[in-house]
Amino acid sequence: MDAPNDTAENALAGLIDGLHRRGRLRVWSLVITVFGDAIMPRGGEAPLSGLQEVMARLGIEAGALRTAMSRLASDGWVVRERRGRNSFFSLDEHGRHAFDLATRRIYAPGPPDWDGSWTVAIAPPGGNGAHTEALAERGFLKIAGGVHLLPRTMDESSDDGATLSEMLVIHGSSAEHPEMLRSLWPSEEIAAAYRNLMAAYAPLAATLARAPSPRALDAMAARTLLIHDWRRIVLRDPGLPTALLPQDWPGEEARRLVRGIYRQLMPASEKWLDETRLPPLAEPVVFDARFGGPGG
Repeated sequence: MDAPNDTAENALAGLIDGLHRRGRLRVWSLVITVFGDAIMPRGGEAPLSGLQEVMARLGIEAGALRTAMSRLASDGWVVRERRGRNSFFSLDEHGRHAFDLATRRIYAPGPPDWDGSWTVAIAPPGGNGAHTEALAERGFLKIAGGVHLLPRTMDESSDDGATLSEMLVIHGSSAEHPEMLRSLWPSEEIAAAYRNLMAAYAPLAATLARAPSPRALDAMAARTLLIHDWRRIVLRDPGLPTALLPQDWPGEEARRLVRGIYRQLMPASEKWLDETRLPPLAEPVVFDARFGGPGG
């Protein structure tokens, strides 16, 4: 019989194999996951040696990581600073802003609240591509050429005002057939992605439920994979309110699984970050509230 940690290592090995079986691995995207999930809450800067250690545990060679960091730097996502023989990286303003927007969706405790109101935004001709991307980040659905729908009241305190500044914006609380919204986005594709994620992480969840905490580096590697796979789905999901979701929608079951695994990995993975000499959490209460907190 395997020792508890060996069982956890086996579960992690299966997830790492799955990562490499997907085809060409986007190392830069994994790096962004590590920064947004683990490094930003601790000041936003990490040594290259720490990134190399967690990436190596995920089966990624140092050369591939260096290439990814060079790409992120040239694309304006990270800033590099040398101190003696050591290199340190941090997200620049562009990278911080992009992940701040994503964080709201990734660590949300559940579907958004909805009071039955809507925002319709109609983009001017010729700018649909850029407008569509910006609106999608804020939860809008594209329902026709240049027409976007948000099934909740716009928060005027957010930066939606800048996004909508060149558009015709209509607010209202009437819809004849709101259930038709389900046919306007690829719900089956995203539902299948949620189910696949649950199947992939069920062995790790079962292991963590009966075994002691995994080794610190293994916990950090597993946490990185978990959030990386979760965000790839949840950021494609427009995040509809519960009232507009199909009755058998698997998104919230997947969220509960991810939350449970994440919280079990937190102590050991945070220990690894301490050992890597990252600063302590800047806002521990905010961090602990991810996915709704311990009782979420």
